[in-house]
Formats: sequence, C-alpha cells, structure tokens
Amino acid sequence: MDDTNYGTLANRDSPIPTVSVTGPQGDTPSPASSERRQGKRDALKQSLSSSKLKEKLEGLEGQKAESSSLQDRVFTMLLQQVIPSQEGDEQDEPKDRRSRKYVERPGFSLPTMSNNFRRFNARIGVAFIFQNRLIRLFTWRVPTHTLSFLAIYSFICLDPSLLAVAPLAFCLFFVMVPAFLARHPPPPSHTSTELYPLQGPPLAPPQSIKPAADLSKDFFRNMRDLQNSMDDFSRLHDQTITVLAPPTNFSNEALSSTIFLILFVLSCVMFIAAHLLPWRAIALVSGWAFTCANHPYLVDLLHSTDAEARFENHEAEAKSWLLGWSSKDIDLSGSPEVREVETFELQYRPYRYPAAEYEPFVFGPSPYVLLSPARIAGDKPKGTRFFEDVAAPRGWRWSDKKWTLDLGSREWVEERCITGVEVEMEGERWVYDIDYDEDTPIVEGETGRKRMEGKGKGKEVIKTWEEGDGTGRRGQWRRRRWVRLVERKSMGENAANVANVAKAQR
Repeated sequence: MDDTNYGTLANRDSPIPTVSVTGPQGDTPSPASSERRQGKRDALKQSLSSSKLKEKLEGLEGQKAESSSLQDRVFTMLLQQVIPSQEGDEQDEPKDRRSRKYVERPGFSLPTMSNNFRRFNARIGVAFIFQNRLIRLFTWRVPTHTLSFLAIYSFICLDPSLLAVAPLAFCLFFVMVPAFLARHPPPPSHTSTELYPLQGPPLAPPQSIKPAADLSKDFFRNMRDLQNSMDDFSRLHDQTITVLAPPTNFSNEALSSTIFLILFVLSCVMFIAAHLLPWRAIALVSGWAFTCANHPYLVDLLHSTDAEARFENHEAEAKSWLLGWSSKDIDLSGSPEVREVETFELQYRPYRYPAAEYEPFVFGPSPYVLLSPARIAGDKPKGTRFFEDVAAPRGWRWSDKKWTLDLGSREWVEERCITGVEVEMEGERWVYDIDYDEDTPIVEGETGRKRMEGKGKGKEVIKTWEEGDGTGRRGQWRRRRWVRLVERKSMGENAANVANVAKAQR
C-alpha cells in the first residue's frame, strides 16, 4: 500500500478565478425586463456554478466522445490541406542523430494539441510559484528575505567561487529540508516538547507532486496565470520592439549609423580593456541598485509627477542631442550607385548570299560569337527586336537618356578573349565573324580584301582582322556594343513597380 501523500503545485496567493459570462457591452436591460428575467438569472447562476459545471462536463464527456473524435478528425484533415507539407528533398536527406530531424515528431493535430495543453497547464504551477516568489522577493514584501538575498548576493560577488555552492545549498534548504519536515513535522507551538518526542519513526507519509486535476481549482489557477503571462510577454515584446526597432533598423540611417559606430568602438575598447574593469564591484553595485530601485518608497518617488516630468525632459534632450550630432557628423545624402550596362546589336545575312546586306536581328546581352555556348548549341540569340524595348535591370533605372556607341571595339573584344572576328577600327565599329570556307567568294569592298595592280605585280591590301591570318572572309553575323548608365532604385520604388505590373497583368 502506497502511503505517499500527493499534492499539486499552483499559485494560491491570488483569489480563485471565476468563469464569467458577459454579453455585448452596449446592451443595458431595462428595470422591467430585469425583473422578468430575475428567475432565469438565478437558474443560470446555479447552472454556471463550479460544481454544476463540473457535473455537466463529466456527464457530457462520455456522450460526446465519439462525436468530438469525428469532429477532430475532420478538422485535422482540413488543416492538413491548408498547412503546407514538407518538401520531398528534406524527407529524402539522411537524418543525423545530432539533429532534431532524427527524432520523429508528430505533425500538427488538434487532439494532440488539446491533450498537450491540458498536460502542460496541469504541470506549469511550479513556474508560476517561482515567478510569484521572485516578485515578492524583489518588491520587498518581506524585507528580511530581501536583505538576506542581498547578503548572499554580496558574498557571491566578492568571492565568485561561492557560486558553485549556490545550487547545492538551494537543493539542500528548499528540497531536502522541506521533504524531511513533511515526514517529521515539528511539534506545535502550544505543545510541550516532552509530550512530542523528537525521536522515533516518521509521523507523516512522504509528499510527492502530482499534476493538477482537470477542472480543479489549481487547474483554473494555472490557466489564469498562464493567460496573464501570455499578456505580459506580448506587452513586453511590443514595448521592446517599439523602443529598439526605430534606432536599429536604419529607418533613420544617420541615427542607426551613429549607434553602429558607437557599438563598434565600444566593442573594440572592451576587447582590449575588458580585463581591467572591476567586474565584481560592477555586479555588486548593479544588483544592489536594481533591488533597491524596487523598494516601494523609491517606486512611489520615481513615479511621482515631478520625477516623471524630469525623466521625460532628460530623455527628450538626449534624443535631440543624439539626432543633432548624428545629422551633423554623418552625411548620407550621396547620389545613388551608378553603373554601366551594355547591349549588343546583332545583324545577320544569309550564308548562301555573301554579297547581301546585313539586316537587323535582335538587341541582346551576348555578342553571340563563334564559341559562345548558345551558338555552339545551335540556339538563336535572345533579345528584343527594337532598341526601345531594351529595359533596365531589375532594381535599376536609366540615368541618362540615350545609348552610346562603344567606339573601343578592340578593347571589349580583347577583354572577352574573342577569336575569329574582324574588328572595324573606324566607321560604325562593327565586329564581323570570319568565315574560313574556301567556297565562299571573296567580297570586294572597302572592308574586304582588294587586289591592286602595281608595277606589273599583284599586291594584296588586308584590313585589320582580329586573330586572322589573312585568309578569312566575313561571315553571317556582325555585332557592335552600346552602353548606357543606370542608377539603383529604392526598395519602395521597386515594390510600387511590381504592384503596377501585377495590376497590368490582371
């Protein structure tokens, strides 16, 4: 037979929470209607009492078990359709024992979530008890407890090696001693020690901790504290974002840059001189200052009207000084980033008509030379038919109004290590393909190869051929390079352009 005395942990310092049923805020019943509904209200109050509510829930639990299970299954199936599934690549990857993926975790399920919440709420009482005791300690509810804590804290600050004793002493005085006193309770104050022997077998069964029962007072206490803790965390999160986000998210670039420089300098200084600071004294003074600041007298003094007005004035002065200093010393009004973009004008003539004129083909990002991947693969050059359709890169806009012809054809040919082309050094700066097919007739002209007679001998005058040996002829393609300046756009303009494009597509 197990004689262990089981108990639950819950924060019992506050009153028991009640379940309140409220109607719309704008509904105010008249006196006549309130008199008519008085009997109904009494019946409703009786039906909403804790005992009646518990009886009803226990009675309906067995009846609705099957229907609720079916509803949970249907709802889970709907959630599986809404929630995106994991990618197949992640499932196919080998699992590592050190990662969380090695442990098979269940997916989202409404019954599992409900069950886990009930289990969690039944066991979270110890956290709220610890939280409540910390609040009582630092708010000086019992001054002797707070002073004792400050004494222990001072000893640890003066000799940090005592920190290793703290968890052992905590386990000794807050776990072992209460457990021993539970089995060997001390004599009552009104009873003589002689009538209450201090020796002998234990007088009480050992105590253990069990989860709070569903719909019990401790269960609702934990729900109340959990609800308030969620609200406190939400308020703290929002307040932290309100205070820290504006100066650190570079919405004001001058202020954020100033803070960045200050933090960078402090990091460098602390990296060098951190060992020179008296950290024990700093920790001692900081702990005493924080604890004394929570004293009720100082709290009332700090929250007085005059003190709040002074703090607000000093805060406004500090903000104005920091903003003024950052705006004076940091100049971020420079022009946007400017770069040069290029496009190639490609012209084509049929292979079987070498004497034909070149015709415009496309304006593309690639020169489409003999050894380009697209040409080797037999693909046509990509681009637009008209010059006006060439758009700026995404996130950029045109800085000047017109395209400029690149007169340094030899430079961009040499930079790309292009071979098998003829470069025009004058004129329109075309770069031609060289055709080495002997069946193709020689094209006579200014830019071709001419035969001139002189002094009874034939002489050959050859124009400039890039990587040529004097036997090349112009091929099917020619190209020339155009350049234009672009400047970077802001993210707001990019978002507006994307929205306009989406509206136009609709």
